[in-house]
Order: sequence, then C-alpha cells, then structure tokens
Amino acid sequence: QRIIRPTGGINKWLHFLPISLHKMVDQVLRHILSNTTFTTLFQGKLSAPYPVSNVQSLGLSSVLEADSRRIVTMVRDTFEKEGLAIVIACGRDTIPYASSVRCLAPDNVFVIQIQHPRYRLDRFDLVVTPRHDYYALTAKGQQGVPWLFRRWITPREPPGPNVVLTSGALHQADSAALRVAATNWHDELAPLPKPLVVVNIGGPTRNCNYGVDLAKQLVSSLHNVSETCGSVRISFSRRTPQKVSDLILREFSTHPKFYIWGGEEPNPHLGHLAWADAFIITADSISMLSEACSTGKPVYVVGTEHCRWKFSDFHNTLQKRGAVRPFTGSEDMSDSWSYPPLNDAIDVAARVREVLAQRGWTVG
Repeated sequence: QRIIRPTGGINKWLHFLPISLHKMVDQVLRHILSNTTFTTLFQGKLSAPYPVSNVQSLGLSSVLEADSRRIVTMVRDTFEKEGLAIVIACGRDTIPYASSVRCLAPDNVFVIQIQHPRYRLDRFDLVVTPRHDYYALTAKGQQGVPWLFRRWITPREPPGPNVVLTSGALHQADSAALRVAATNWHDELAPLPKPLVVVNIGGPTRNCNYGVDLAKQLVSSLHNVSETCGSVRISFSRRTPQKVSDLILREFSTHPKFYIWGGEEPNPHLGHLAWADAFIITADSISMLSEACSTGKPVYVVGTEHCRWKFSDFHNTLQKRGAVRPFTGSEDMSDSWSYPPLNDAIDVAARVREVLAQRGWTVG
C-alpha cells in the first residue's frame, strides 16, 4: 500500500506538514476552488494547477492507499489462521499510519519502521535507520550545531534496543536480484568491451549541494580516464538538473565508448549493477552508493567535498570500510580492488528473526 500526498496548486509547498494536516488543507482548498466564481477571480499560479473537476480520479488510482483501520481489521481477521502480521513502513509519511496500526493491534502485528521516525521510538517494534542519522549526537556533530538549536535536533538520545543501525540505505539489489538481472541483460551488456564503467549521476541536495561546476569536473575526469575504459554507461536520476544532463550529453553523446541512458524502458539499473566492473557515482545519492557498495566492486565517488553534516559522516564510513575512493580522473579504470560488500538487508533480516524468536514467533 502507498501513502499518497496531494498534488497540484500550492501542495508542493506543503510537504513540511504532517500528511493528515496536509490532506485536510488540500480538501479545504479544493472545496473553495470548486466554486466557479472564486476560481475565476483567483485564477493564477496558486489555483490554476488544481484539477478541480473529477476530483475522484486524483492521485494513483490503481494503488490502494494505506488505511490504518483497514489494515488492523485485516490482520485481526487473519491472525488465527496466518499468525502475526509483519508491517513494514518506510519514510516520513508512513509514520502515523504504522504507529496507529501498532497502537490498535499490538498483539497482532510486528511493526518495522524504516528511516528514523524522529519521535516516540517505543511506538514501533523495530526501527531501521542508517548509522549516520545519529551523527548529531557525536562530538563532531555537536560542534556543528549551535547551542540554541540542540534541543530541536533529533534523534536526541542514543539508539535503544529496538533500533537497528545500517551502514547505508536498504535496497532491493541483493544477490538474487542481481543474478536475475545478469541473465536478463546478458545479451546487451556482456559483449561490451571491458572494463565496463557505470556512471550514476544524481542531483544536488540540501546537505550535498553543487551545480554545473561539478558536472564540468566530472566531464574532464571522464575524458582523462576514457583510455583505460572499455565502455562507459551513464545514467541520470530524476533529481539531475537539466543543465547538468545537457552538459554530459553534449560531451559524450557521440563518443564511441560512451552510452547515455535516456530514460526509456526497461531501466538498465540492475543490469548495470550486475555487469559493471567499476562505478563512478555522485556523492549526493546514499541509495545509489549503497547499492553499488553491495557488489564488492570498485566504487569511485564524485563531489564529497560538497557534502556536509551526516552525508560527510556516511562517506567517511564507506571510506574507512575501503568501499569507496574519490574519483580524481587519474585512475586506471582497469585496476580491480575489493572489500567486504555492504550486507545491510541481510543483517536487518537476521535481527528481525532474532527479535521475533525472542517473542516466540518464527518467519516461514
């Protein structure tokens, strides 16, 4: 099930609100804007994007939106036959739903919240969160927080017994998924000249901010290492600024060793993870770095100098593990090096089984 925030109009400015309040504000605005006279008077940047007609079709109609009470009814109805229901929620918007489910049916569910909920960790059976979320509690982290703001920085206390810390982000690129991807992408990727270097480009974030200058640096470095590459596959993310992707396209769209994925289906991401000999990834994406580091293959990072706060802590952790190296443009991309792959998902699964066993439950 999915949590769907309202879209259109000023909703893009309301994502800081709790989702229940956001939906309430959205309903009020839609009710007001359904008045033809009001809409005519105030037609403009705030009201125009609202699809005020056919309101029932808004959102992802094919996706069943989460409903705490419906989930509770389902798990209670199936408890005698199926046993305990494991509820896994991920992201800020799911927090009130997951918390409500456990509050309403504590004996019928085991609730796992992925990403730190920032409050009342006792409302969840397990909280799975990256270690760098606790950077604010370290001595270095405290030095970076003005004294007046420390009481509002969360988390405010060390992880308790129901918190499972990971090195990076959880993802679906496990060994089984990569074996399937290796087969599915064999005909396209296996014949490519080696080494196959995959370049994943994200986009600037609040804690890892950069612009075209980093793209220019990446272009120069890729030109420098191209002689030691057999082939290069470049992918952009949804966050990649247009000016960055345009620069990359201008430089490499006609280069014989380079292929730039244009967003068409199927997405080659898992195939790239399976077949790449090395990765070059921008520092902003914890997810892409976590996935690449789960392969045990060389991972080079671009732009760590633009990162701060917990992002810097994440990069330092990966460097200490020997999982990543900075991309300077002087590398021989045929050099191979390895490290113990990140196995966060396996570690979390083991912890879930352990806690369930302590309570007398087993996972079938």
